[in-house]
Amino acid sequence: MLKDKYSDLIKFGEDVKLAEEYVKEEEGKLKIKGTVEYQIEKDRYWNKIKSFSEWKNEVSADIRVNKDDIYGKYEVKSGDSLSKIAKEFYGDPMRYKEIFEMNTDILTNPDLIKVGQVLKMPKKY
Repeated sequence: MLKDKYSDLIKFGEDVKLAEEYVKEEEGKLKIKGTVEYQIEKDRYWNKIKSFSEWKNEVSADIRVNKDDIYGKYEVKSGDSLSKIAKEFYGDPMRYKEIFEMNTDILTNPDLIKVGQVLKMPKKY
């Protein structure tokens, strides 16, 4: 049963706040449909889907995004730096400057971020 095999993926939908979730096994595939707030959650969900070796043959997903004004929001965790966050999400640690500029309402120095702060993330390009 595919729902059992992909139970971690289904549960991960809660982490990315997948709304209007539809999960059903049809025609030998697990079909998933839902909406997330920002592109960042969609990308995280797709990364989770791709972590399963047989996903291409077993999963069909239609994940939509409600807001496209920014890439998303990220909560700072222990050990994070703006350059580490930029590398993780954009593949380029130098994009830390864009993250800083977008968050000058809560940040005064790019080297001083605190665990628990919620940062707005610039759009990918």
